[in-house]
Order: sequence, then structure tokens, then C-alpha cells
Amino acid sequence: MVLNRQRLLGALLVALATLAAAVLAEVLRTVVFAVTVAYVLYPLRQRLVGRGLSRRIACAAATAVAFAGAVLLVAPLLYALYRRRSQLIDLLERIPDAVPISVGGFETVVDIAPFVAAAEGFVRDVALALAGAAPVLVLELVVFTFLVYGILYRPGAVGTAVFGVLPPEYHDIPTRLHERTRRTLYSIYVLQAATAAGTFVLALVVFRVLGYGSPVLLAVIAGVLQFIPVVGPSVLIVALGAGDVLVGQPGRAIAVLVIGLVVVAFVPDAVIRTRLAGWTGKISPGLYFVGFVGGILTLGAVGVIVGPLVVSLLLEVIDMLTEHGAESGSAAHEPGSVAHESGSAAPEAPSVEGREDSSD
Repeated sequence: MVLNRQRLLGALLVALATLAAAVLAEVLRTVVFAVTVAYVLYPLRQRLVGRGLSRRIACAAATAVAFAGAVLLVAPLLYALYRRRSQLIDLLERIPDAVPISVGGFETVVDIAPFVAAAEGFVRDVALALAGAAPVLVLELVVFTFLVYGILYRPGAVGTAVFGVLPPEYHDIPTRLHERTRRTLYSIYVLQAATAAGTFVLALVVFRVLGYGSPVLLAVIAGVLQFIPVVGPSVLIVALGAGDVLVGQPGRAIAVLVIGLVVVAFVPDAVIRTRLAGWTGKISPGLYFVGFVGGILTLGAVGVIVGPLVVSLLLEVIDMLTEHGAESGSAAHEPGSVAHESGSAAPEAPSVEGREDSSD
């Protein structure tokens, strides 16, 4: 009877969660972002509690880290795009309206004025859109902060519901999915953020040395592009090289292609990413790219996180199915053996933090 009651409550939880997702669709990306950030910051919260801080203070400190990280991730790009829009437009205006091309005896002129005009309009529209969206972004930041604090303060509520609904022999399934989620989110947030920070520093030095206008803005864009798998900041480097060729600076074009592709695009991946490789979610770059592109095309900005996470969880379920099939097959070929269920030795359910004394 207790198990049936728990299953009924579990079904009710799923139904209400679906309803909440529909009702809160406008802030759903903020909710998803807050949940994933709280997932990553939970070990920090536990470490602070272990050092003697109260639960409230530890949650507040971890939430402050999340708030600072969100501001540092978004604010520089928004500020640079808005404040430096005139310099970007000036740079675009330096590109000639037509580019002559001569190959052998064939000569033609390519009219690129419409493309330049479209790029200038895009920069102006983005700057105005950012200025108009500032109040909404501030409100979403407030919602994000409260959500992160609430999740960190009561992290065991969902775990209690899941382990209460599932029979003990299946407790290993959510445990493994939890571990896979943790590794994947650490890969996305910690590894990608560290690589992006290193890219920003290196790009700032390179762009200053080569004499580009708005080197800070270009470095910020390079750091943000580091979150795009496979291509990353190489897109910016190639675009700068093409722009230099169009404005008649082939020497700087060659320099930015050679130095930029090595220092800005390659070194952060080769040094920072390899040193933090143990934090990754064990997902191949190709599948990560599929999850990234599919997620961002389907869900927008939040798809940067949700896409690779869904792909990673799918791979974990496939691994569990493969392991269970292999164990069942090997047991079936042993005379007198009893097939061993992979979930029969389920790990003990993790302690529920939601049961902590709320008197802190």
C-alpha cells in the first residue's frame, strides 16, 4: 500500500511538473539554468558546511558564487556589444563596397555592399535589443538567484521522491544517472568556463599586439565562442583575416591567421582542456557537437547545456542496457548459474540533505 501510494504521488509529481513547465514557459530556461548551476555548486555547499558554516550561510555563499559567475558570463559581452557598437560599425564601413577578383584571364567584381549594410544593421539591432531587454535580464537574474539558493537549501527533496517511488533493486539507475549528470555539467561549466577564460586572456594579448580596434570586445567574443565545440574561436580568427584582406592589410591577415589559430584557437584546448580532462562527462566531441547544435536550435540558449546533457544521459542508459545484456548472457551460458540482475546489489540511497535540521 505504501509503495502504491508513493507511485501515485510520483505520477502526480510528473503531471504537476509538466503543468508547471507549460505555465512557466517564459522562465523555463532560467529554471533549467538554475538547476544545473545548483548541481555543480552542491559540492561547494557541502564543503562549506563541513568547515563549520551553517546551512543558510553555506547556501548563501554558494549562491553568491553562482550570481557572480552569471554576471561575469553575460555582462561583459552585453556591455561590450552595446558600448563598442560604433567601433564595430566603423570597422565594417572600412570594407570596400566592391572587391575585384582576377583569376588567370578572368576578371570580375564582387559587390559586397549589401552584406556590409546587413551586418551594420545587425549590430545596431543587437545593441538596441540588448538595451531594451536589460530590465528583463535583471528580473531573470533575480529569479535565477532565488532558485539556486532554494535548490541548494533543500537539495534532497527530488532524491527522496525518486528513491521512494522506485523499488530498492532499481536504485542504481538514478544513482548512475546522477553521476553522469554531475560529470557532464562539470564538463560544460567548469572545463568550458576555464577554457573560455584562458581564451579571453590570450586573445586580448594577440589582438592588442596586432593593433585591432576594440581588442577587449574581440577577446570577449573569442571567449564566448569557446563554448561552441569543434569550431570555437576559429570562426572569429578567420573572419578577422578575411576582413583584413578586404581592407588591404594582407600582412596582418596572415599574422592573425597564423598566430590567432595557434594561440587563441589551439593552445587553450591543448593546454587547459587536457589538464582538466578528468572533469569531462566522457562524451566524444562529435556527440557533444550534435547535442550542442541540436539543443541550441531547438531550445535556444539553454540548449547549450540541455543538448549535450541529454546526449550524455542517453549514452549512460545505453551503457546500462549493454552491461545488463552482457551479464544476463554470460549467466545464461554458465550451467546451474542464476542470472544476476545488475540492480540486485543496488547501492544504498544517498543521504537526503533535505532532512537536515532547518534550525540553522
